[in-house]
Amino acid sequence: MKKKRGNSATRDSIRLNEYRIMWVLVLFDLPTETDVDKKAYTQFRKKLLKDGFDMFQFSIYLRHCMSQENAEVHTKRVKGFLPKKGKIGILRITDKQFGMMEIFEGREMVEAKPPPQQLELF
Repeated sequence: MKKKRGNSATRDSIRLNEYRIMWVLVLFDLPTETDVDKKAYTQFRKKLLKDGFDMFQFSIYLRHCMSQENAEVHTKRVKGFLPKKGKIGILRITDKQFGMMEIFEGREMVEAKPPPQQLELF
């Protein structure tokens, strides 16, 4: 009889979570030539922050979501406050894919910021 290594339920749970947990990235290029454009840019950015997104780069905001369903809720919410002008992309990737990203500050590789701790209710 073969001995099983480790707890397969725990391994499966970790593996499943890496593919179930999602990241929503909002990438945008908005005009800022006029005062109206600047106001629209500022309002869009503030609404992203209010919805729990964090700035990754000046025009890239991201949000950690515990499930595909939760990612869909935030995607729909962003679509609801899109500005009239500019180019906006919304990308959803798994936690596993996000974990493969290499991040550099200058030429030095840095660790990715850990996702925020979220309370799970059962």
